[in-house]
Amino acid sequence: MTTTVSFTAPTAVGPRRVSVAYERTGSGEPLLLLHGIGHHLQAWEPVTRVLAAEREVIAVDLPGFGVSPPLPDGVPYDLPTVASVLGAFCAELGLDRPHVAGNSLGGLIALELGRAGLVRSVTALSPAGFWTEPERRYAFGTLRAMRRAALAMPLPLIERLSRGAAGRTALTSTIYARPGRRSPEAVVAETLALREATGFHATMAAGRGTTFDQDVKGIPVTVAWGTADRILLRRQGIRAKRVLPDARLVRLPGCGHVPMNDDPALVARVVLDTSR
Repeated sequence: MTTTVSFTAPTAVGPRRVSVAYERTGSGEPLLLLHGIGHHLQAWEPVTRVLAAEREVIAVDLPGFGVSPPLPDGVPYDLPTVASVLGAFCAELGLDRPHVAGNSLGGLIALELGRAGLVRSVTALSPAGFWTEPERRYAFGTLRAMRRAALAMPLPLIERLSRGAAGRTALTSTIYARPGRRSPEAVVAETLALREATGFHATMAAGRGTTFDQDVKGIPVTVAWGTADRILLRRQGIRAKRVLPDARLVRLPGCGHVPMNDDPALVARVVLDTSR
């Protein structure tokens, strides 16, 4: 069941009250799960049960995504601010340096949490921030096109397309290498999450000048990349390894940009191996 918590977080414009929605399950050392731009915490559903067998899993809707409210007026969606908000969220829930796994935008945030010393291990799945400028423009153009398509389709059309494998492919093949595996209900929900994401434009604007160029020291770090990623091309993993020389770089064969759906067993194993 999704719960929402409100707390005071440090931001670039001073302390502000922020609300974040999350789901919490399992037992063991805490593991924070962070989704990508335009997605929601349900992106992690294919792997949550396996992770929860060994970890207390806290899956989060980032501010302005899923059912989490947007950040307060005037608060930027830049990387340091969002990482500070999540640090305050962890403190509010009594999570002492959790492990963290993130995908895409969530992977970038996970690395920033690791750099700031707020977590005990990082698993970053196709993390943003290791692009060249042409690659960033390509990725952002793709995301904007996905958003426009989601906004243009009426709900009955989305529901009709989601009932067949071909329709699910049309809706989600940009992020999944195996879109037919996603349930119709999940495809409808994530298409609506994309078009209703109040933080989408502000996050895209903040990301224009964002790169990750500092090492994360003193904790285990894994960077994993799907070989069929169509948004952040897998060669960016080589750049990530140069920035993070002690990190483990893992290939996810046959996986797309959101690999949790394409190969849940492999992704769960990578996350658990890192957090061990």
